[in-house]
Amino acid sequence: MNEKNSSARLGRGLAALIGDTPPIDAPRHADSSGIRRLPVEFIVASPNNPRRHFSADELEDLTNSIKEKGIMQPILVRPSQVEPDQYELVAGERRWRAAQRAGLHEVPVIIRELDDREALELAIIENVQRADLNPLEESRGYDQLLQQFGYTQADLAQVIGKSRSHVANTLRLMKLPESVQGYVADGALSAGHARALITAKDPSALAQRIVEGGLSVREAENLVQKQLRADEEAGDTSASAKKKQKDSDTLALEKELSDRLGLKVSIDHKERGGKIEIKYRTLDQLDDVCARLQRNG
Repeated sequence: MNEKNSSARLGRGLAALIGDTPPIDAPRHADSSGIRRLPVEFIVASPNNPRRHFSADELEDLTNSIKEKGIMQPILVRPSQVEPDQYELVAGERRWRAAQRAGLHEVPVIIRELDDREALELAIIENVQRADLNPLEESRGYDQLLQQFGYTQADLAQVIGKSRSHVANTLRLMKLPESVQGYVADGALSAGHARALITAKDPSALAQRIVEGGLSVREAENLVQKQLRADEEAGDTSASAKKKQKDSDTLALEKELSDRLGLKVSIDHKERGGKIEIKYRTLDQLDDVCARLQRNG
């Protein structure tokens, strides 16, 4: 990303853009704070909003609050790129939905000229800061920024205000089987449970055991580690026979690499090539290997 000033501005979150706002009773035209009112039918949801799930109970609570006190913070919108006199939601879709349920005809808004990248950044920032996204929605939002706008994980971490390891671990959730993702989307598994399953040999089966047993994140991590150790011990038995066939140079190189990385390294050398296998048990170990490779690259 080259637009560092824009990224820094967005990285401070939604408050940096619209500020802390008192209860609103603004006129239809923009006031000194830039707030105006728009008919709810002039506003359309964004197809790029990372948030897909809206809790019925939370929406009902917000609807009742709006009926009693009104909308306490304006909705952020941008002019529609498709229809004139329409505005696309950037942040505040839950408030917009609840306002309609409450029977409001107009809602307070702040209108900003934003491109697709800026709009998606702000949508993710607002939802992450409010903890409104489930882990999979957060993962898909990050992936969308990476794929569509050429972000690196380091860029994204700076803009969103999270650590690079958080971004990397969240993105890995998309690699889980659909059955496991379903548990996460439904709230049956937390992000911590899901991260523990990323390195599992059979995450679907383990996910079912975790859900049915009501296991904590720590218990889930122990279950995954137990399976990994069992697989490793079984692999060591078969590998020991292969190891006897390796020459002394290969064995020496394996030991040197293992000592440097602090992880078990296996080299399978053949006449026309071969492979190097590095075994890790935790995501932190994997992050360390990736960081070493990136520095050397």
